[in-house]
Amino acid sequence: MKSFTQAAKAATFTLIAGAAALTFATGAAHAAETATVEVLSIVEHPALDAIRDGVRDELKAAGYDAGKNLKWEYQSAQGNTGTAAQIARKFVGDNPSAIVAIATPSAQAVVAATKTVPVVYSGVTDPVAAQLVKTWAPSGTNVTGVSDKLPLDKQIALIKRVVPNAKNVGMVYNPGEANSVVVVKQLKTLLAQQGLTLKEAAAPRTVDIGPAAKSLIGKVDVIYTNTDNNVVSAYEALVKVANDAKIPLVAADTDSVKRGAVAALGIDYSDLGHQTGKVVVRILKGENPGAIASETSNKLQLYVNPAAAQKQGVKLSDDLLKDATTVVK
Repeated sequence: MKSFTQAAKAATFTLIAGAAALTFATGAAHAAETATVEVLSIVEHPALDAIRDGVRDELKAAGYDAGKNLKWEYQSAQGNTGTAAQIARKFVGDNPSAIVAIATPSAQAVVAATKTVPVVYSGVTDPVAAQLVKTWAPSGTNVTGVSDKLPLDKQIALIKRVVPNAKNVGMVYNPGEANSVVVVKQLKTLLAQQGLTLKEAAAPRTVDIGPAAKSLIGKVDVIYTNTDNNVVSAYEALVKVANDAKIPLVAADTDSVKRGAVAALGIDYSDLGHQTGKVVVRILKGENPGAIASETSNKLQLYVNPAAAQKQGVKLSDDLLKDATTVVK
C-alpha cells in the first residue's frame, strides 16, 4: 500500500500532466483559430468568383473551416484600383496568415503594400511582367502564386478553326491592365507571322466596352477576348455588339462561352482556385512563400456555343464540336 506522501506525489503529478496537456490542447486550438486568410479580388465575375470559391473549398478540404478554425475575409474592389490599394493596406494591417490576391490589379496592390505578409496571387497571366516576381522560379520574397497564362498559339489555332478565312482579328481590352498589354503585344507578333492582323480597341472602363466593340465593326472578321477583367466583368455588352454585327467572339475564358462567346480554349477557374488553395495550405502549414515557385495550369478545356455561333454568323465544324469538352446548350 502506497504511503500518503507517495499518493500525494502521484496525484500532484497527474494534475500537472493534465494541466500541461490541457495547455497544449488549448494552445493548438488557439493556433488553429488564429489562422487568417484574407482575399482581395479586383472585381466580381464568374471566373474570379470561381477562384475565390475554389480556394475556400480547398482550405476546408485541408481542415481549415471558415467560422470554426479559420478566419476568412473576402472583399472586392469593384473594378477600382484605388479601392484595391485601400483594401490591401487594410489587410496588411490585420497581419493575416496569408493574403490571396485575385487578378493582376489586386496582386499589384497587395505586393506594393507589404514585404512581409505572405501573398499568394491567382488569375494573373504574367506575374513577371506585372512585377510581382522577378522570375517564375521561387522568388525569395513573400510572394508566390498561380498564373492563368495560356499558350497564345493555341488561341490563334482556335480562332482559325472558328473563322477559317479570318484576316483581321479585333481585340477589346483595358490598356491599364498589365496582362492585357502583354497579350496584345505577343498576339500582334504571332498573328503577323501567320498573315493575320490585330486591330485593337481600348476600353479602360466597363462603359467603354460597347463603344470599343462598335469601333471594330467593318474592320475585323472575328473578335478575340483574353482574360481582361474589365471586359469579362461586362461581357454582355460585347456580346450584344457581336450578335448585332454578326462578328464571332472567341474567348480565353470558358465562362464567357456561357455568356455568349462562340468558343473558348481556357482554364477551369474552379480548378485554378483549388490549385491556389493548395499553395495557401502549404504556407499555413509553415512553408515560406519565397521558397514556392510560381505555378501555371495545363488543364485546358474547349467550350463551344452553337447557338451563339448562329447568332454571330458562323457554323461550327463537326470536328470542333467533337473536340469540345463542353457544348453549351
